[in-house]
Amino acid sequence: MMTLFSSPHLHGGNRSQRLMLLVLAAAMPGLLTQIYWFGYGTLFNVVWAILVGLLLEAGVLALRKRPLGFFLKDGSVIVTCLLLALALPPLAPWWLVTVATLFAVLFAKHLYGGLGNNPFNPAMAGYAICLIAFPASMTVWTSPEHYFDLAGQWQWFWQERGNIDAITQATPLDAMKHLQGKTINEMLSANPSVVHYADAMFWVNTAYLAGGLALLALKVFTWHAPGAMLASLGIMAGLFGAGEPDLYASFSDHLFLGATMLAAFFIITDPVTSATSRKGKLIFGAGIGILVYVIRTWGSYPDAFAFAVLLMNLSAPLIDQYSKPKAYGQQP
Repeated sequence: MMTLFSSPHLHGGNRSQRLMLLVLAAAMPGLLTQIYWFGYGTLFNVVWAILVGLLLEAGVLALRKRPLGFFLKDGSVIVTCLLLALALPPLAPWWLVTVATLFAVLFAKHLYGGLGNNPFNPAMAGYAICLIAFPASMTVWTSPEHYFDLAGQWQWFWQERGNIDAITQATPLDAMKHLQGKTINEMLSANPSVVHYADAMFWVNTAYLAGGLALLALKVFTWHAPGAMLASLGIMAGLFGAGEPDLYASFSDHLFLGATMLAAFFIITDPVTSATSRKGKLIFGAGIGILVYVIRTWGSYPDAFAFAVLLMNLSAPLIDQYSKPKAYGQQP
């Protein structure tokens, strides 16, 4: 029996596959910039994560007796694996990428019923579980001026061999968190490699900003969540950093020295795990910005987007409940 619904009807030209392809294309400038500054490890992470993710997706779909072609072609698992791999350190070994991908695809996505049913962002869930379980491996970042060549990073990816201690260092946000009695300017003067690292992160974030603005122009998502996140992060930086700029990272540091632009335009805009109404997206994004600043400044982790996003994913249903727009004609 067919059910007929009255007009009006609105048809959107966006299919899941097209949206995923747009996200993949928009992330390419950031991926290429990361490879330029930090070497080929990021490329190995991306390729391996996508291969493992596709195999896991196909295996679960087969067990659930779902059509493989229909679900694999939507591109959702590829986007999840890409974003996860971009967040992982460039010297992540194959087993770490495998564990992160397995948790993202199996536990954070299919355990809840697959695409559209998962309450948590799968990429951030996979990242967070590895950060908690393998903190040493998740903090191996190369200094931009000393990254391995192709052969060296290939060997590290599979065998974890190489003179890593000589070329790894704290990220700029981590260095600013642990000043050890120095001011930020004194720390930067004593560690020129941190300045070089900061320059690299500036260009990486600029590339993700360009890709994110392109998605915004194409109306893949609205400005509400990323705009609120960046605004709240700026307000927090202004409130606590204005009086003591030598002890707290500035707003520009928070924007361009971590994963801010990747998270703002590619992570928190996930339509499945974020709030849905415009007011809800504003609350959702603002909450992430505040949590990121709090964890970065006083918490144990120099960058905090995985935990901030997951906490706000947990809050999204409640935000939706209290931010539903009133129906046309409904009394206030």
